Amino acid sequence: MDAPVSFVLNGKSVTVQSPRDRMLVWVLRDELGLTGTKVGCEAGLCGACTVLVNFEALPSCSTTLGDVAGKSVLTIEGLARGGKLDPVQKAFQDHHAFQCGYCTSGMILTAWAFLKKKPKASRAEIVEAMEGNLCRCGAHVRILEAVESVGKAMGGAR
Repeated sequence: MDAPVSFVLNGKSVTVQSPRDRMLVWVLRDELGLTGTKVGCEAGLCGACTVLVNFEALPSCSTTLGDVAGKSVLTIEGLARGGKLDPVQKAFQDHHAFQCGYCTSGMILTAWAFLKKKPKASRAEIVEAMEGNLCRCGAHVRILEAVESVGKAMGGAR
């Protein structure tokens, strides 16, 4: 049964009339038109569908609409501010940390959430933090370089 669910999406309050058990990825893509969140494995294992819920990186394919009621959800579309890329987005661009781009939004959001918690992370810690995000194109080295560069800019990266 459809029920209204309200939450903050990319800084704006929204209310969606949909079943509370519908996966967030489908609400974002099909009902709200935010296609930057990709569908990969649909089991919460690949990271392509990662969004931030209350600034924690979560797979939207295994997070229900009801799970985000009253919370804040940030998608890749909401990361840039005032037409300016977020530093993590810019680092991915500068380091060519993508090829096909399918995993990129999930990678960026995972990196963003991790760096907010631990800007002074070592490369090994970055590798571990990014482990749940898969890139079939093999851009992992450039992805790690991009994340490291943001950490260094934030005064971190040992």
